Amino acid sequence: MKALATIGLLILSNTFMTFAWYGHLKFSQWNWFNKLGLISIILISWGLALFEYFFQVPANRIGYKENGGPFNLMQLKVIQEVITLAVFTVFSILVFGNRLKLNHLIGFIFLILAVYFIFKD
Repeated sequence: MKALATIGLLILSNTFMTFAWYGHLKFSQWNWFNKLGLISIILISWGLALFEYFFQVPANRIGYKENGGPFNLMQLKVIQEVITLAVFTVFSILVFGNRLKLNHLIGFIFLILAVYFIFKD
């Protein structure tokens, strides 16, 4: 249960972070948003990123082995990175219309291998 809670919170966390980091690139197509200066864009992105921490910190606390969770520190980090790339991939396809190419799929295979080796005792 703690593993699923950790992964779910990390997915939510990374969704907010992806919108904070890259959403403004797409939202600039909105007239009102396009008129904002860089400082305003940074503050809006920072506001979105704040929600990332509301999910990231509990995910790490729940999932960390020394707090009773199932994952060691290396495993938590690798899970977070894989989720980050997966969330970004979905975001780039749905929001920006990007397409997956063979090199992307090969890269994901290597990510799966990375997870395998990090979790291997």
